Amino acid sequence: MNPDLDLTVERVIRAPRAAVWSAWTDPSRFEKWWVPAPARCRVDRLDVRPGGGFVTRLSDDGVEFAPHMDATFLVVEEFERIVFTNAIDSAWRPANPTPVAMTAEITLNDHSDGTDYRVVVRHGDPAARARHEALGFADGWWSVTKQLAVVAESEESR
Repeated sequence: MNPDLDLTVERVIRAPRAAVWSAWTDPSRFEKWWVPAPARCRVDRLDVRPGGGFVTRLSDDGVEFAPHMDATFLVVEEFERIVFTNAIDSAWRPANPTPVAMTAEITLNDHSDGTDYRVVVRHGDPAARARHEALGFADGWWSVTKQLAVVAESEESR
């Protein structure tokens, strides 16, 4: 972790890693938490494997969906770690994503209360990190992490 380049979110989710993993890898569950409510997400592609595509759309009204994320999974270690980047799109082409290029690493570790969920979002330079932070990184990623917890915890209670 480099504080000049990276932003983080960490939370204990009161569900086992398998439930958190399922919320990350099952498109129907993923759509429930990936964008801050009340916006809605549609998954076009969620091929959670190294080199797999990660494509989502975003809607503010639930009717019109606009492109949101076009990325590639770099590392996938089942129940432990997911790394993706939007600097390479789902067709493996170099990308110049708006508003900022990033690589995100999600790690899942056992915790006595469930899963220690940690996200590190890496940026290429301090200006990109600052831009992402100014655009509301903390509010956005905390919001979706909270929504992820609700999905994973409700799956666990079934």
